[in-house]
Amino acid sequence: MNAKEIARKAELDRVLEKRITEKEASLRLNLSERQVRRLISKYWQEGVSGLVSKKRGRPSNRRLDGSKKEEVMDFIKADQTQGFGPTFMAEKLEAMKGIKLSKETIRNYMIEAGEWKARSRKNAVPHYARERRHQRGELVQIDGSYHAWLEDRGEKACLLVFVDDATSEILAAQFVEQESFFAYGDLCKRYFRETGVPLCFYSDRFSVFRDNHRERLVDEPVTQFQRAINGLDIELICANSPQAKGRVERANQTLQDRLIKEMRLLGISDYQAANLYLPDFIQAYNARFAVRPLSDLDCHRPLDPELDLDFLFCVHDFRTISATLLIQFDGKVYQIMTSHPAYVYAKQEVLMTVDSEGLVSAWFHGNNLDLNLIEKQPKQAAVVSSKSPDKHALPPAYNHPWRTYGKKLNGQPILTTLSS
Repeated sequence: MNAKEIARKAELDRVLEKRITEKEASLRLNLSERQVRRLISKYWQEGVSGLVSKKRGRPSNRRLDGSKKEEVMDFIKADQTQGFGPTFMAEKLEAMKGIKLSKETIRNYMIEAGEWKARSRKNAVPHYARERRHQRGELVQIDGSYHAWLEDRGEKACLLVFVDDATSEILAAQFVEQESFFAYGDLCKRYFRETGVPLCFYSDRFSVFRDNHRERLVDEPVTQFQRAINGLDIELICANSPQAKGRVERANQTLQDRLIKEMRLLGISDYQAANLYLPDFIQAYNARFAVRPLSDLDCHRPLDPELDLDFLFCVHDFRTISATLLIQFDGKVYQIMTSHPAYVYAKQEVLMTVDSEGLVSAWFHGNNLDLNLIEKQPKQAAVVSSKSPDKHALPPAYNHPWRTYGKKLNGQPILTTLSS
C-alpha cells in the first residue's frame, strides 16, 4: 500500500469504529460520500487488499504499441537530435513525425535510452524579480552572446539580441563576428527602420556602451554609442549584474539551446545563411514565448525620415585645421582641397567621421570637405657600423686607447677613467 491508501484505511477504521461520520471522512479524504461507502463495502468484503488499486502491476491502457515506441526511441537516439531536452524533443517529434506525447513521457523514454539523466533541483540563490514595464518599446534589453552557434560546422560568433522587457519578444537579432560599435549600429539602424525608436536601452557595462575608465576625469566620458542614441532621444541604462537584465540573459540561454538545434536540423553551415533564417526563427520564438503587455500602447516612435542614420552611427571626432589646411587624423595627414582662401578654414574645428567601411570624411558647418590623403614618406635608415648588428653603435671599452689620447705620465699613456 502507498501512503494515500494507508491514509484511507485509517479514516475508514474511524468510520467503522463510529468515531467519525461518513461525511466527515469524505471531507478529510476529498472524496464524495458515495465513494466512501464503496470503499467501506470493499473493505468489508476483501479486507486491506480491497483498498489497493487494481491497476497496480498492470500495463497502462494508454501505452504506445511496440512499433510506435520503437520509432520514438529511434528518433531520440538519432544523431540530429543529440542534446535535445525533453520539451524540445516532444515538439520536434510532433512536428517531424506526427507523434504527440507529453514532455514527461519523452523524459522517461530518454532516461530509458540513456540520453537523459534524472537530476535533482539545486537550491539556487534567489534574485528578486523586477516588475516588467507596462508597454512595448518602453525598455529594450540588448546583449551579445558569444557561442559556437554552428557547432563544429563553423567558428564561434556573436549573436546580438534585442529583447522587449514588457513582452519578452525578440525585436531584432543578428550574427556578427564580434561585439563592436558598428555591429550594434547596423542592427540598430535596421531595428529603427522596421519597428521604430524605443524609449530606453538596457545593457551591460561593456565598453561599447560605457567608458569605465573614470580616474582623474572631470566630466563623464561619452561613448560613440551613447552619442548616437542621444541624437534619437533614447535613454541608456547600464546594469550592475547579468541578473538585472534577466530577460535577455534568459533569451540567450533559450537561443543557445533551440536555435543551435534548429540550424542543425536544417543543415545551416555558414552565418550568412543563419542570418537569413533568423527572421523565421524569431517569428516562431515570439509565438511560443512572448507574453502580452499590461498595456496595449506601443511606445515605439516613428523614425524621422529626414534623419541620416548612416551619419549618426559613424565614429565622430573633432580636429583642428592647421594654417596650411592640413588635418591630422588616425595617424594620417589629409589636405583640404578648396578654392576658398586659407583663412576661412585655418585654426577652425572640423568634425571627422569614419563609417563601417573605413571611409573618412570631414564636415565644416555641415558641409563635406574635399580631402586628399597625403602619403607619409618613410624615414631614412640610420647609419651604423657594419660590424655591429645593433642600430646604435656600442661605446668604446673603458681601456680603449682613445680614452688616453694626449695624456701621459713620465712619457707613458695613463688611463683617465674607468667607466664609459
